Amino acid sequence: MTQAPFATHDVFNQSPPFENVDLFTVDAPLAAAVAANGGEAATAELSDFGKQWGSAAMAERGRVANENTPKLRLFDARGNRRDEVEFHPAYHELMAHSAHAGVHNSTWSADGKPAGGAAEVVRAARFYIASQVETGHLCPITMTRASVAALASQPDILAKTMPVIGTRAYDPSFAPWWTKRGMTLGMGMTEKQGGTDVRANMTRAERNGEAWRITGHKWFMSAPMCDAFLVLAQTMNGLSCFFMPRFAPDGTVNAIHFQRLKDKLGNRSNASSEVEFHGAYAELIGEEGKGIRTIIQMVQLTRQDCAIASAGLMRSGLAHALHHARHRSVFQKHLADQPLMQAVLSDMALHVEASIALVMRLCRAFDRAPADAGEAAYMRLLTPAIKYWTCKSAPGFLYEAMECLGGNGYVEEGILARHYRESPVNAIWEGSGNVMCLDVLRALGREADAALAVLRALAEETKGLPGAAEAVGSIGQSFRRPDSERVARLAVEQLALLAATAALNQVSPKNAELLAATRLAERHAGMYGAVDLSDTDQRALLARALP
Repeated sequence: MTQAPFATHDVFNQSPPFENVDLFTVDAPLAAAVAANGGEAATAELSDFGKQWGSAAMAERGRVANENTPKLRLFDARGNRRDEVEFHPAYHELMAHSAHAGVHNSTWSADGKPAGGAAEVVRAARFYIASQVETGHLCPITMTRASVAALASQPDILAKTMPVIGTRAYDPSFAPWWTKRGMTLGMGMTEKQGGTDVRANMTRAERNGEAWRITGHKWFMSAPMCDAFLVLAQTMNGLSCFFMPRFAPDGTVNAIHFQRLKDKLGNRSNASSEVEFHGAYAELIGEEGKGIRTIIQMVQLTRQDCAIASAGLMRSGLAHALHHARHRSVFQKHLADQPLMQAVLSDMALHVEASIALVMRLCRAFDRAPADAGEAAYMRLLTPAIKYWTCKSAPGFLYEAMECLGGNGYVEEGILARHYRESPVNAIWEGSGNVMCLDVLRALGREADAALAVLRALAEETKGLPGAAEAVGSIGQSFRRPDSERVARLAVEQLALLAATAALNQVSPKNAELLAATRLAERHAGMYGAVDLSDTDQRALLARALP
Protein backbone atom coordinates (compact mmCIF):
# COMPACT_ATOMS: atom_id res chain seq x y z
CA MET A 1 0.00 0.00 0.00
CA THR A 2 1.42 3.40 -1.03
CA GLN A 3 1.15 6.11 1.58
CA ALA A 4 -0.37 9.37 0.36
CA PRO A 5 2.20 12.18 0.24
CA PHE A 6 1.96 14.81 2.90
CA ALA A 7 1.10 18.29 1.66
CA THR A 8 1.74 20.35 4.75
CA HIS A 9 4.21 22.82 3.37
CA ASP A 10 2.27 24.87 0.87
CA VAL A 11 3.38 28.47 1.31
CA PHE A 12 0.65 31.08 1.01
CA ASN A 13 -0.37 34.38 2.62
CA GLN A 14 3.28 35.44 2.77
CA SER A 15 4.67 38.65 1.30
CA PRO A 16 7.21 38.39 -1.53
CA PRO A 17 10.71 39.76 -0.89
CA PHE A 18 11.00 43.54 -1.01
CA GLU A 19 13.79 43.61 -3.58
CA ASN A 20 14.51 44.47 -7.21
CA VAL A 21 12.98 47.89 -6.62
CA ASP A 22 14.27 51.40 -7.29
CA LEU A 23 14.84 52.67 -3.76
CA PHE A 24 14.81 56.25 -4.99
CA THR A 25 11.70 56.43 -7.16
CA VAL A 26 9.53 54.35 -4.77
CA ASP A 27 10.34 56.90 -2.06
CA ALA A 28 8.34 60.02 -2.93
CA PRO A 29 9.28 61.84 0.32
CA LEU A 30 12.97 61.34 -0.48
CA ALA A 31 12.64 62.57 -4.06
CA ALA A 32 10.66 65.60 -2.88
CA ALA A 33 13.17 66.44 -0.14
CA VAL A 34 16.11 66.16 -2.54
CA ALA A 35 14.36 68.46 -5.03
CA ALA A 36 13.35 70.98 -2.35
CA ASN A 37 16.96 71.27 -1.22
CA GLY A 38 18.57 71.81 -4.61
CA GLY A 39 19.28 68.27 -5.84
CA GLU A 40 16.57 67.78 -8.47
CA ALA A 41 19.09 67.70 -11.33
CA ALA A 42 20.48 64.44 -9.90
CA THR A 43 17.17 62.57 -10.18
CA ALA A 44 18.30 60.24 -12.99
CA GLU A 45 21.59 59.27 -11.36
CA LEU A 46 19.90 58.74 -8.00
CA SER A 47 17.36 56.48 -9.68
CA ASP A 48 20.20 54.42 -11.15
CA PHE A 49 21.74 54.19 -7.70
CA GLY A 50 18.36 53.24 -6.22
CA LYS A 51 17.93 50.40 -8.71
CA GLN A 52 21.40 49.06 -8.02
CA TRP A 53 21.03 49.12 -4.25
CA GLY A 54 17.44 47.89 -4.37
CA SER A 55 18.47 44.74 -6.24
CA ALA A 56 18.28 41.23 -4.81
CA ALA A 57 22.04 40.91 -5.36
CA MET A 58 22.83 43.86 -3.08
CA ALA A 59 20.44 42.58 -0.41
CA GLU A 60 22.25 39.25 -0.50
CA ARG A 61 25.64 40.96 -0.14
CA GLY A 62 24.36 42.73 2.94
CA ARG A 63 23.13 39.51 4.51
CA VAL A 64 26.32 37.57 3.79
CA ALA A 65 28.63 40.35 4.99
CA ASN A 66 26.89 40.36 8.35
CA GLU A 67 26.78 36.59 8.73
CA ASN A 68 30.52 36.30 7.97
CA THR A 69 32.05 38.79 10.35
CA PRO A 70 35.61 40.21 10.18
CA LYS A 71 38.54 38.24 11.57
CA LEU A 72 41.73 39.63 13.06
CA ARG A 73 44.97 38.09 11.72
CA LEU A 74 47.81 39.30 13.97
CA PHE A 75 50.65 37.32 12.33
CA ASP A 76 51.46 35.77 8.99
CA ALA A 77 52.47 32.12 8.58
CA ARG A 78 56.12 32.93 9.37
CA GLY A 79 55.42 34.82 12.56
CA ASN A 80 55.71 38.36 11.20
CA ARG A 81 53.41 40.88 12.85
CA ARG A 82 50.74 42.00 10.35
CA ASP A 83 47.62 43.13 12.26
CA GLU A 84 45.36 42.59 9.27
CA VAL A 85 41.58 42.38 9.33
CA GLU A 86 40.08 39.80 6.98
CA PHE A 87 36.63 40.35 5.45
CA HIS A 88 34.22 38.27 3.42
CA PRO A 89 34.18 39.18 -0.30
CA ALA A 90 30.61 40.47 0.09
CA TYR A 91 31.87 43.25 2.33
CA HIS A 92 34.48 44.30 -0.23
CA GLU A 93 31.79 44.33 -2.93
CA LEU A 94 29.65 46.69 -0.84
CA MET A 95 32.65 48.96 -0.27
CA ALA A 96 33.47 48.96 -3.97
CA HIS A 97 29.92 49.93 -4.97
CA SER A 98 29.85 52.81 -2.48
CA ALA A 99 33.29 54.01 -3.53
CA HIS A 100 32.48 53.85 -7.24
CA ALA A 101 29.45 56.07 -6.55
CA GLY A 102 31.61 58.58 -4.69
CA VAL A 103 29.78 58.19 -1.39
CA HIS A 104 33.16 58.61 0.33
CA ASN A 105 34.40 61.71 -1.51
CA SER A 106 31.82 63.40 -3.77
CA THR A 107 31.33 66.38 -1.44
CA TRP A 108 34.95 67.44 -2.05
CA SER A 109 36.74 68.92 -5.05
CA ALA A 110 39.99 67.44 -6.31
CA ASP A 111 41.98 69.71 -3.97
CA GLY A 112 39.87 68.96 -0.90
CA LYS A 113 37.62 72.03 -0.94
CA PRO A 114 33.80 71.77 -0.57
CA ALA A 115 32.35 70.74 -3.94
CA GLY A 116 29.50 73.25 -3.72
CA GLY A 117 26.12 73.15 -5.42
CA ALA A 118 23.94 70.42 -3.94
CA ALA A 119 26.80 67.94 -3.41
CA GLU A 120 25.91 67.30 0.24
CA VAL A 121 22.22 66.74 -0.54
CA VAL A 122 22.86 64.37 -3.45
CA ARG A 123 25.52 62.43 -1.59
CA ALA A 124 23.20 62.16 1.45
CA ALA A 125 20.49 60.62 -0.74
CA ARG A 126 22.96 57.91 -1.77
CA PHE A 127 24.06 57.36 1.82
CA TYR A 128 20.40 57.13 2.94
CA ILE A 129 19.64 54.56 0.23
CA ALA A 130 22.73 52.44 0.94
CA SER A 131 21.97 52.41 4.67
CA GLN A 132 18.68 50.66 3.91
CA VAL A 133 20.65 47.69 2.56
CA GLU A 134 23.81 47.43 4.68
CA THR A 135 24.92 50.04 7.19
CA GLY A 136 28.09 48.53 8.65
CA HIS A 137 30.32 49.17 5.64
CA LEU A 138 29.32 52.83 5.71
CA CYS A 139 31.47 53.45 8.81
CA PRO A 140 34.77 53.68 6.87
CA ILE A 141 32.92 55.44 4.03
CA THR A 142 31.75 58.09 6.51
CA MET A 143 35.12 58.55 8.17
CA THR A 144 37.01 58.77 4.89
CA ARG A 145 34.68 61.52 3.68
CA ALA A 146 34.80 63.35 7.01
CA SER A 147 38.58 63.12 7.43
CA VAL A 148 39.14 65.63 4.62
CA ALA A 149 37.65 68.38 6.81
CA ALA A 150 40.28 67.72 9.48
CA LEU A 151 43.14 67.21 7.01
CA ALA A 152 42.40 70.70 5.69
CA SER A 153 44.14 71.96 8.85
CA GLN A 154 47.39 70.54 7.44
CA PRO A 155 47.57 71.56 3.74
CA ASP A 156 50.74 69.61 2.93
CA ILE A 157 49.23 66.30 4.12
CA LEU A 158 45.92 67.08 2.43
CA ALA A 159 47.74 67.82 -0.83
CA LYS A 160 49.53 64.48 -0.88
CA THR A 161 46.58 62.32 0.28
CA MET A 162 43.74 63.93 -1.67
CA PRO A 163 44.75 62.46 -5.06
CA VAL A 164 44.26 58.98 -3.52
CA ILE A 165 41.21 59.84 -1.38
CA GLY A 166 39.67 61.56 -4.40
CA THR A 167 39.55 58.52 -6.68
CA ARG A 168 36.39 56.49 -7.04
CA ALA A 169 38.33 53.27 -6.65
CA TYR A 170 38.28 50.81 -3.76
CA ASP A 171 41.57 49.07 -3.09
CA PRO A 172 41.46 46.59 -0.17
CA SER A 173 45.10 45.52 -0.52
CA PHE A 174 47.30 45.72 2.56
CA ALA A 175 49.93 48.11 1.23
CA PRO A 176 51.23 51.65 1.81
CA TRP A 177 48.53 54.19 0.98
CA TRP A 178 50.68 56.07 -1.53
CA THR A 179 50.91 52.95 -3.72
CA LYS A 180 47.15 52.31 -3.87
CA ARG A 181 44.34 53.20 -6.29
CA GLY A 182 42.14 54.44 -3.44
CA MET A 183 42.32 54.72 0.34
CA THR A 184 40.11 54.81 3.42
CA LEU A 185 40.64 56.60 6.73
CA GLY A 186 39.50 55.83 10.27
CA MET A 187 39.58 57.60 13.61
CA GLY A 188 40.76 56.86 17.16
CA MET A 189 39.72 59.02 20.11
CA THR A 190 38.14 56.88 22.84
CA GLU A 191 40.33 55.45 25.62
CA LYS A 192 39.61 53.08 28.50
CA GLN A 193 39.18 55.83 31.08
CA GLY A 194 36.41 57.56 29.10
CA GLY A 195 35.11 58.48 25.71
CA THR A 196 33.28 61.77 26.25
CA ASP A 197 36.07 63.61 28.08
CA VAL A 198 38.81 63.19 25.48
CA ARG A 199 40.99 65.74 27.29
CA ALA A 200 41.64 62.94 29.79
CA ASN A 201 43.40 60.92 27.06
CA MET A 202 46.66 59.33 28.19
CA THR A 203 48.17 58.37 24.82
CA ARG A 204 51.45 60.27 24.39
CA ALA A 205 53.17 61.69 21.31
CA GLU A 206 56.89 62.52 21.23
CA ARG A 207 58.59 64.43 18.45
CA ASN A 208 60.94 62.36 16.28
CA GLY A 209 62.59 64.64 13.74
CA GLU A 210 59.89 66.03 11.45
CA ALA A 211 57.44 63.33 12.57
CA TRP A 212 56.13 61.97 15.87
CA ARG A 213 56.08 58.63 17.70
CA ILE A 214 52.89 57.73 19.54
CA THR A 215 52.63 55.35 22.47
CA GLY A 216 49.37 54.43 24.17
CA HIS A 217 46.04 52.78 23.46
CA LYS A 218 42.55 53.33 22.11
CA TRP A 219 39.61 51.46 23.62
CA PHE A 220 37.60 51.90 20.42
CA MET A 221 39.16 52.49 17.01
CA SER A 222 36.66 51.92 14.25
CA ALA A 223 37.42 50.39 10.88
CA PRO A 224 40.93 49.11 11.70
CA MET A 225 41.52 47.97 8.10
CA CYS A 226 41.78 51.60 6.98
CA ASP A 227 44.96 52.91 5.37
CA ALA A 228 45.42 55.69 7.92
CA PHE A 229 43.78 57.08 11.06
CA LEU A 230 43.29 60.43 12.69
CA VAL A 231 44.13 59.95 16.37
CA LEU A 232 44.36 62.17 19.42
CA ALA A 233 47.45 62.12 21.66
CA GLN A 234 49.00 64.34 24.31
CA THR A 235 52.11 66.41 23.59
CA MET A 236 53.91 68.85 25.88
CA ASN A 237 51.48 71.49 24.60
CA GLY A 238 48.28 69.52 25.09
CA LEU A 239 45.97 67.22 23.19
CA SER A 240 46.83 67.16 19.49
CA CYS A 241 45.58 65.49 16.31
CA PHE A 242 47.78 63.16 14.25
CA PHE A 243 47.72 61.36 10.88
CA MET A 244 48.80 57.77 11.55
CA PRO A 245 49.28 55.57 8.46
CA ARG A 246 49.24 51.75 8.51
CA PHE A 247 52.70 51.77 6.91
CA ALA A 248 55.64 53.97 7.89
CA PRO A 249 57.38 55.99 5.14
CA ASP A 250 60.03 53.28 4.71
CA GLY A 251 57.32 50.78 3.77
CA THR A 252 57.38 48.79 7.03
CA VAL A 253 54.15 47.99 8.87
CA ASN A 254 53.54 50.74 11.43
CA ALA A 255 53.56 49.82 15.13
CA ILE A 256 49.75 49.73 15.39
CA HIS A 257 49.04 46.57 17.37
CA PHE A 258 45.41 45.49 17.47
CA GLN A 259 44.46 43.63 20.64
CA ARG A 260 41.05 42.35 19.60
CA LEU A 261 37.95 43.15 17.58
CA LYS A 262 34.96 44.24 19.63
CA ASP A 263 32.01 41.82 19.86
CA LYS A 264 29.19 44.28 19.16
CA LEU A 265 25.42 44.12 19.34
CA GLY A 266 25.12 45.25 15.73
CA ASN A 267 27.27 46.85 13.04
CA ARG A 268 28.74 43.38 12.70
CA SER A 269 30.00 43.58 9.12
CA ASN A 270 32.27 46.43 10.23
CA ALA A 271 35.29 45.83 12.43
CA SER A 272 35.85 47.90 15.56
CA SER A 273 39.06 47.38 17.46
CA GLU A 274 40.94 47.82 20.68
CA VAL A 275 44.50 48.90 19.83
CA GLU A 276 47.90 49.72 21.29
CA PHE A 277 50.48 52.03 19.72
CA HIS A 278 54.09 51.00 20.33
CA GLY A 279 55.91 54.10 19.15
CA ALA A 280 53.76 54.30 16.02
CA TYR A 281 54.83 56.76 13.30
CA ALA A 282 52.50 59.76 12.90
CA GLU A 283 52.39 63.30 11.52
CA LEU A 284 50.85 66.31 13.24
CA ILE A 285 47.58 67.67 11.86
CA GLY A 286 46.85 71.29 12.64
CA GLU A 287 48.23 73.22 15.58
CA GLU A 288 49.86 71.36 18.44
CA GLY A 289 47.61 71.43 21.51
CA LYS A 290 44.50 72.16 19.39
CA GLY A 291 43.56 68.57 18.60
CA ILE A 292 39.90 68.83 19.57
CA ARG A 293 39.42 71.91 17.43
CA THR A 294 41.02 70.04 14.52
CA ILE A 295 39.18 66.74 14.79
CA ILE A 296 35.79 68.34 15.54
CA GLN A 297 35.67 69.31 11.86
CA MET A 298 35.59 65.59 11.11
CA VAL A 299 33.16 64.81 13.93
CA GLN A 300 30.61 67.34 12.65
CA LEU A 301 30.39 65.41 9.37
CA THR A 302 30.23 61.98 11.01
CA ARG A 303 27.35 63.23 13.18
CA GLN A 304 25.56 64.33 10.05
CA ASP A 305 25.93 60.81 8.64
CA CYS A 306 24.63 59.25 11.87
CA ALA A 307 21.38 61.16 11.35
CA ILE A 308 21.18 60.26 7.66
CA ALA A 309 21.77 56.56 8.37
CA SER A 310 19.16 56.50 11.14
CA ALA A 311 16.60 58.05 8.78
CA GLY A 312 17.54 55.42 6.19
CA LEU A 313 17.11 52.56 8.66
CA MET A 314 13.67 53.86 9.63
CA ARG A 315 12.73 54.23 5.97
CA SER A 316 13.69 50.62 5.32
CA GLY A 317 11.67 49.48 8.33
CA LEU A 318 8.62 51.37 7.09
CA ALA A 319 8.98 50.07 3.53
CA HIS A 320 9.27 46.44 4.63
CA ALA A 321 6.36 46.79 7.07
CA LEU A 322 4.08 48.44 4.52
CA HIS A 323 5.07 45.99 1.77
CA HIS A 324 4.29 43.05 4.07
CA ALA A 325 0.98 44.52 5.23
CA ARG A 326 -0.22 44.97 1.66
CA HIS A 327 0.33 41.26 0.90
CA ARG A 328 -0.67 39.69 4.20
CA SER A 329 -4.34 38.83 4.82
CA VAL A 330 -5.93 38.53 8.24
CA PHE A 331 -9.63 38.31 9.12
CA GLN A 332 -10.56 38.29 5.41
CA LYS A 333 -8.83 41.61 4.69
CA HIS A 334 -5.34 42.67 3.78
CA LEU A 335 -3.45 43.77 6.87
CA ALA A 336 -2.87 47.18 5.30
CA ASP A 337 -6.66 47.70 5.10
CA GLN A 338 -7.26 47.07 8.80
CA PRO A 339 -7.99 50.39 10.56
CA LEU A 340 -5.56 49.85 13.43
CA MET A 341 -2.72 48.87 11.11
CA GLN A 342 -3.44 51.86 8.89
CA ALA A 343 -3.19 54.10 11.97
CA VAL A 344 0.18 52.60 12.90
CA LEU A 345 1.69 52.63 9.42
CA SER A 346 0.51 56.15 8.54
CA ASP A 347 1.88 57.57 11.79
CA MET A 348 5.19 55.84 11.08
CA ALA A 349 5.15 57.20 7.53
CA LEU A 350 4.67 60.72 8.86
CA HIS A 351 7.67 60.30 11.17
CA VAL A 352 9.89 59.04 8.35
CA GLU A 353 8.80 61.81 6.00
CA ALA A 354 9.62 64.41 8.65
CA SER A 355 12.98 62.76 9.32
CA ILE A 356 14.11 62.73 5.69
CA ALA A 357 12.90 66.30 5.13
CA LEU A 358 14.90 67.37 8.19
CA VAL A 359 18.18 65.62 7.34
CA MET A 360 18.04 66.90 3.76
CA ARG A 361 17.45 70.42 5.06
CA LEU A 362 20.51 69.96 7.28
CA CYS A 363 22.54 68.82 4.28
CA ARG A 364 21.48 71.94 2.39
CA ALA A 365 22.92 73.95 5.29
CA PHE A 366 26.20 72.05 4.93
CA ASP A 367 26.20 72.87 1.21
CA ARG A 368 25.59 76.57 1.75
CA ALA A 369 27.45 77.21 5.02
CA PRO A 370 30.74 78.33 3.41
CA ALA A 371 29.02 81.32 1.79
CA ASP A 372 26.00 81.95 4.04
CA ALA A 373 26.36 82.85 7.73
CA GLY A 374 22.73 82.00 8.45
CA GLU A 375 23.11 78.50 7.01
CA ALA A 376 26.36 78.07 8.94
CA ALA A 377 24.55 78.96 12.18
CA TYR A 378 21.74 76.52 11.33
CA MET A 379 24.34 73.81 10.74
CA ARG A 380 26.15 74.40 14.03
CA LEU A 381 23.03 74.65 16.19
CA LEU A 382 20.90 71.98 14.53
CA THR A 383 23.43 69.22 13.78
CA PRO A 384 23.52 67.95 17.39
CA ALA A 385 19.77 68.46 17.84
CA ILE A 386 18.96 66.55 14.65
CA LYS A 387 21.40 63.75 15.52
CA TYR A 388 19.79 63.54 18.98
CA TRP A 389 16.21 63.25 17.74
CA THR A 390 16.73 61.17 14.61
CA CYS A 391 19.16 58.64 16.05
CA LYS A 392 17.28 58.13 19.29
CA SER A 393 14.03 57.65 17.37
CA ALA A 394 15.34 54.75 15.31
CA PRO A 395 15.44 51.78 17.74
CA GLY A 396 11.84 52.21 18.90
CA PHE A 397 10.67 52.83 15.35
CA LEU A 398 12.35 49.67 14.07
CA TYR A 399 10.86 47.63 16.88
CA GLU A 400 7.42 48.82 15.72
CA ALA A 401 8.26 47.88 12.13
CA MET A 402 9.29 44.40 13.27
CA GLU A 403 5.99 43.99 15.08
CA CYS A 404 4.10 44.83 11.88
CA LEU A 405 5.61 41.65 10.42
CA GLY A 406 4.96 39.61 13.54
CA GLY A 407 7.31 36.67 14.00
CA ASN A 408 8.70 37.14 10.49
CA GLY A 409 10.14 40.47 11.60
CA TYR A 410 11.91 38.94 14.59
CA VAL A 411 13.88 36.21 12.83
CA GLU A 412 17.28 36.66 11.25
CA GLU A 413 16.19 35.58 7.77
CA GLY A 414 14.66 39.02 7.35
CA ILE A 415 16.48 42.34 7.37
CA LEU A 416 14.58 44.03 10.21
CA ALA A 417 16.28 42.12 13.03
CA ARG A 418 19.63 43.33 11.67
CA HIS A 419 18.34 46.89 11.31
CA TYR A 420 17.09 46.79 14.91
CA ARG A 421 20.48 45.66 16.21
CA GLU A 422 22.20 48.24 14.04
CA SER A 423 20.10 51.21 15.08
CA PRO A 424 21.47 52.09 18.56
CA VAL A 425 25.02 52.68 17.34
CA ASN A 426 24.22 55.98 15.64
CA ALA A 427 22.94 57.49 18.89
CA ILE A 428 25.94 56.17 20.87
CA TRP A 429 28.73 56.88 18.36
CA GLU A 430 30.10 60.42 17.94
CA GLY A 431 28.37 61.73 21.03
CA SER A 432 25.51 60.19 23.01
CA GLY A 433 22.21 61.94 23.63
CA ASN A 434 23.38 63.93 26.63
CA VAL A 435 26.50 65.08 24.77
CA MET A 436 24.33 66.30 21.89
CA CYS A 437 22.16 68.29 24.27
CA LEU A 438 25.23 69.84 25.88
CA ASP A 439 26.55 70.74 22.44
CA VAL A 440 23.31 72.57 21.66
CA LEU A 441 23.69 74.50 24.93
CA ARG A 442 27.31 75.33 24.05
CA ALA A 443 26.27 76.59 20.63
CA LEU A 444 23.67 78.80 22.29
CA GLY A 445 26.25 80.12 24.72
CA ARG A 446 28.90 80.87 22.09
CA GLU A 447 26.61 82.28 19.41
CA ALA A 448 23.52 83.53 21.18
CA ASP A 449 22.58 86.07 18.48
CA ALA A 450 23.07 83.62 15.61
CA ALA A 451 21.11 80.91 17.44
CA LEU A 452 18.31 83.35 18.14
CA ALA A 453 18.21 84.20 14.41
CA VAL A 454 17.87 80.49 13.59
CA LEU A 455 14.98 80.15 16.04
CA ARG A 456 13.28 83.22 14.57
CA ALA A 457 13.65 81.75 11.07
CA LEU A 458 12.09 78.46 12.23
CA ALA A 459 9.25 80.44 13.80
CA GLU A 460 8.62 82.21 10.50
CA GLU A 461 8.79 78.96 8.51
CA THR A 462 6.21 77.31 10.80
CA LYS A 463 3.98 80.35 11.25
CA GLY A 464 0.31 79.42 11.55
CA LEU A 465 0.93 75.70 12.05
CA PRO A 466 -0.68 74.07 15.12
CA GLY A 467 1.41 74.44 18.25
CA ALA A 468 4.38 76.02 16.48
CA ALA A 469 4.27 79.41 18.22
CA GLU A 470 3.90 77.73 21.59
CA ALA A 471 6.86 75.46 20.82
CA VAL A 472 9.03 78.45 19.90
CA GLY A 473 8.14 80.12 23.19
CA SER A 474 8.79 76.98 25.21
CA ILE A 475 12.17 76.37 23.55
CA GLY A 476 13.30 79.92 24.18
CA GLN A 477 12.13 79.81 27.79
CA SER A 478 13.87 76.48 28.45
CA PHE A 479 17.20 77.66 27.07
CA ARG A 480 17.05 80.90 29.10
CA ARG A 481 16.58 79.08 32.40
CA PRO A 482 19.53 79.13 34.82
CA ASP A 483 19.12 75.35 35.13
CA SER A 484 18.79 74.84 31.35
CA GLU A 485 20.92 71.69 31.42
CA ARG A 486 18.30 69.95 33.58
CA VAL A 487 15.61 70.40 30.92
CA ALA A 488 17.93 70.24 27.91
CA ARG A 489 16.53 66.97 26.55
CA LEU A 490 13.01 68.36 26.46
CA ALA A 491 14.13 71.59 24.80
CA VAL A 492 16.38 69.87 22.24
CA GLU A 493 13.62 67.44 21.25
CA GLN A 494 11.22 70.35 20.79
CA LEU A 495 13.84 72.19 18.75
CA ALA A 496 14.33 69.18 16.48
CA LEU A 497 10.58 68.74 16.04
CA LEU A 498 10.16 72.42 15.22
CA ALA A 499 12.99 72.17 12.67
CA ALA A 500 11.43 69.01 11.20
CA THR A 501 8.08 70.79 10.85
CA ALA A 502 9.76 73.72 9.12
CA ALA A 503 11.69 71.41 6.78
CA LEU A 504 8.59 69.37 5.93
CA ASN A 505 6.65 72.56 5.28
CA GLN A 506 8.99 73.23 2.36
CA VAL A 507 8.32 69.76 0.95
CA SER A 508 4.70 68.93 1.82
CA PRO A 509 2.72 71.66 3.64
CA LYS A 510 -0.21 69.31 4.23
CA ASN A 511 1.97 66.77 6.00
CA ALA A 512 3.77 69.52 7.92
CA GLU A 513 0.37 70.50 9.31
CA LEU A 514 -0.24 66.88 10.35
CA LEU A 515 3.18 66.71 11.99
CA ALA A 516 2.59 69.94 13.89
CA ALA A 517 -0.85 68.83 15.01
CA THR A 518 0.39 65.48 16.33
CA ARG A 519 3.84 66.49 17.66
CA LEU A 520 3.79 70.21 18.51
CA ALA A 521 0.19 71.07 19.38
CA GLU A 522 -0.02 68.02 21.63
CA ARG A 523 2.49 65.59 23.09
CA HIS A 524 2.72 62.56 20.83
CA ALA A 525 1.68 59.34 22.55
CA GLY A 526 4.34 56.80 23.42
CA MET A 527 3.29 54.37 20.68
CA TYR A 528 2.93 54.80 16.93
CA GLY A 529 -0.69 54.81 15.79
CA ALA A 530 -1.97 56.46 18.97
CA VAL A 531 -3.07 59.49 16.94
CA ASP A 532 -6.31 60.51 15.28
CA LEU A 533 -5.62 61.01 11.57
CA SER A 534 -8.48 60.97 9.08
CA ASP A 535 -8.89 58.09 6.63
CA THR A 536 -7.98 60.46 3.80
CA ASP A 537 -4.78 61.59 5.50
CA GLN A 538 -3.79 58.04 6.35
CA ARG A 539 -4.25 56.82 2.80
CA ALA A 540 -2.38 59.79 1.35
CA LEU A 541 0.59 59.21 3.68
CA LEU A 542 0.79 55.51 2.83
CA ALA A 543 0.45 56.05 -0.92
CA ARG A 544 3.25 58.61 -0.74
CA ALA A 545 5.44 56.33 1.38
CA LEU A 546 5.34 53.39 -1.05
CA PRO A 547 3.35 53.38 -4.31
